[in-house]
Amino acid sequence: MSVHTPSKTSEKPLVHIYVESNPNPEAMKFVCNFMLIREDPVFDYPNVASAQNSPLATALFENFDFVSRVFMSKNFITITKTPEQDWIELISPLRQFLTQYFEDQKPIFSDKIVAELEDKAEAAVRDTPEVTRIKQILDEYIRPAVDMDGGAISFHSFDKASGKLEVILQGSCSGCPSSTITLKAGIQNLFQNMMPQVKEVVAHNQ
Repeated sequence: MSVHTPSKTSEKPLVHIYVESNPNPEAMKFVCNFMLIREDPVFDYPNVASAQNSPLATALFENFDFVSRVFMSKNFITITKTPEQDWIELISPLRQFLTQYFEDQKPIFSDKIVAELEDKAEAAVRDTPEVTRIKQILDEYIRPAVDMDGGAISFHSFDKASGKLEVILQGSCSGCPSSTITLKAGIQNLFQNMMPQVKEVVAHNQ
């Protein structure tokens, strides 16, 4: 199972959340002491309308009017705020809300997400050798650094004939000017050195 949905117990779980800044000044990373999502999936919600499959993301939008984006990956949540507010006043209430939410063992994702991830896992079995290698490079060399900045990078498509690789940037990376610079200066060079079949890397922000 790719999504971690802890079963309810009679005792409250031990929840600890710490905060990390990232290159996007409007985004803050809330890191949990447990896994929200296992393996590859990431979830990016740019508004409340897009968050229907996540009760947690919906609750963040509805309870805090300054929340403009919610991103979830592995053991962290990146929250993007509107420019008018200062993080100094927002971090404490957000951390308290998240801690209480997890202690109450409320759902993070809907059942529909689990079914979609199972379909995705089955499709991955049919990947070509080139796509398999690309995903390995993303996982081992690129994704950890992007995760540290509160974002995520995922495979979109690869055209073997032209060597064009398309990836998706999400979370704090999405729309951040430094993301494009990092992509061209670092990620593309890495692929060209490790996998010459990749001639060009194109990023799509979500």
